[in-house]
Amino acid sequence: MIKKTAAILGVLLMANQAFAAVKTESVEYKAADGTVMEGFVAYDDTITKPRPGILIVHDWMGLGEFQKNKAKQLAKQGYVAFAADVYGKGVRPANADEAKELATKYKSDRALLRDHIRAAYATLAAMKRVNNAKLVVMGYCFGGTTALELARSGVPLAGTVTFHGGLSTPTPEDAKNIKGPVLVLHGADDPLVPPAEVQGFKDEMKNANVNMTFIAYPGAVHAFTNPAAGNDNSKGAAYNAAADKASWKEFQKFLKKVVG
Repeated sequence: MIKKTAAILGVLLMANQAFAAVKTESVEYKAADGTVMEGFVAYDDTITKPRPGILIVHDWMGLGEFQKNKAKQLAKQGYVAFAADVYGKGVRPANADEAKELATKYKSDRALLRDHIRAAYATLAAMKRVNNAKLVVMGYCFGGTTALELARSGVPLAGTVTFHGGLSTPTPEDAKNIKGPVLVLHGADDPLVPPAEVQGFKDEMKNANVNMTFIAYPGAVHAFTNPAAGNDNSKGAAYNAAADKASWKEFQKFLKKVVG
């Protein structure tokens, strides 16, 4: 009888887990300049009460499977995760040269960059499943730069996180607008974000009295969370399993602290 009851409970548990599968959707939205974007949202539809929203910003290759998988992973933890599209619907670089051109376009025009990421922020904040008092932005590489620019623009954020992101800005005085703490997860040997840029960023945060935590991972270079970056540090961008695992753990701790 006990074995039979345990078997029934096991079946019911499996059925419940299947029912609670993460749902995903493509989401079209517009920036203020009229550009049509196409983001990706993931959530657990069995959770009925509003829950924290996580805005994920892609690297210079545009929104892809890497960010979508992160969204699904966060949705399994009970968050509504929205992978933003900075470039526009259907605009996806075919190679590194195209990616560099697109990323440079937005990094050279921070007003445009802020406009496009604010559109994604507003879209997430308006979702019925989201508690818009508990929004966090996170970004990878170019997305880290973008996440920081969103924070500098002054929108209400519970927190800002950058994974191996660019840290420079033409308007460091805007750091005074940042709401919520900032977590920077950095490759200590990243040649694309040199020591002078790191120090300039730290000074920027200090001068604006921002609650900022900076963690540098020894032996890690740019793109250390992305397996597609390969493992050759001499190229300046490479995957580092230890740094990837450690940085995700720090991110999880940060989320628990700022949004629960």
